[in-house]
Amino acid sequence: MLSAGTTILALKIAVIGVTALLLGSLWALARGNYRLHGNINKVFFLLTLSALLGLEVVARILSPDMFNDYFTRTGAWNALAVHLGFAIPAAVLLPLMLYTGMRHKRQAHVALAMVFVVLWTGTFITGVFFLPHE
Repeated sequence: MLSAGTTILALKIAVIGVTALLLGSLWALARGNYRLHGNINKVFFLLTLSALLGLEVVARILSPDMFNDYFTRTGAWNALAVHLGFAIPAAVLLPLMLYTGMRHKRQAHVALAMVFVVLWTGTFITGVFFLPHE
């Protein structure tokens, strides 16, 4: 049976995995391998988008009350609010970063990347360490 705690645990594992991809992308960038950097970022984008859309299907269609009940029971509404304060802006920046990177708009891409790294760090810390799971 699908539960909120199990879903959150799966999302934590996904966030750790895509963060490893992001670090690999930054490593490729530091080594000057821009093609590998771009390819890893495309995979990062697709996996992150898939997880986000999957979560929305679960939370809005399959079991709309599951997370409401779970966060009320665990008292983690504040942790969720802080997490979403990082995660939502990071998700909004993702397509912009992909666009500017693919169009070689370096100045805009680097500026967005600086903001994204801060937002993703917050998303990672709050999502992995502060949201409760079973």
